[in-house]
Amino acid sequence: MQIAVERAIATMWDRYEEPLSLDEIANTAILSKFYFSRVFRNLTGTSPGRFLSAVRLHQAKTMLLETDFSVTEISYRVGYNSLGTFTSRFTRSVSLSPARYRALARAGLTEGAGTAHPGGERRSCTVQGSIRSPETGCAVRIYIGAFREPIVQGRPVACEILDGPGPFTLRVPEGVWFLRAAVVAASDFPAPPWERRPLLVASGPELTVRHGHENAPVRLAARPLTALDLPILLALPGLDSPQRPGPDGVALRVPSLTGR
Repeated sequence: MQIAVERAIATMWDRYEEPLSLDEIANTAILSKFYFSRVFRNLTGTSPGRFLSAVRLHQAKTMLLETDFSVTEISYRVGYNSLGTFTSRFTRSVSLSPARYRALARAGLTEGAGTAHPGGERRSCTVQGSIRSPETGCAVRIYIGAFREPIVQGRPVACEILDGPGPFTLRVPEGVWFLRAAVVAASDFPAPPWERRPLLVASGPELTVRHGHENAPVRLAARPLTALDLPILLALPGLDSPQRPGPDGVALRVPSLTGR
């Protein structure tokens, strides 16, 4: 089944600009659309439609950085018939509008905000864990974030930055969260976030957090990217802050673990 799903994902990457239907994608896997959807979700953690949307937005990010196409033209080139729909989905996923994302990138800047504010009246809880990583042959920086969905998009509700494998602590509201991590070569600094590529990624299971209930420590294991991994729409390195010196002395930004 994994080979069939990987074949379908390859189709998404090859034909993302087309109005692909679920039937067409399932046909490339030679499976009925209902069975295909179930198998796809089991292997990737999300639906075929959400995966295709992530691919399109990832390609849009690349076009915004590497071409002079207008935002309108890019929206059509990545399969959207409505500029408004494209802009709203891009903004929700990347936390910046397409025009703002391009402007910041070309100016060599990062957005000032860090993590998302937890909001509401939900009480803050502590999530503790650790991450291990295979030897990469270079110094690394590890970004660990708590997201509302399996897809790494929008601003994480909490994030911690490590200078290597080890323990971490996040402060999150009560609720259901997905922990995701990206391992980036420290030699990539001070390159802007959009030029840094993860060497490894890590993901944890769906985590339900309740005030007064102590969760078992989360164990994350970094691994190479595979075809089944969703594109990372928000570059976790973009969460750096000026209060933290980088490995080469360049000031970086560390987000508050409370999200404030």
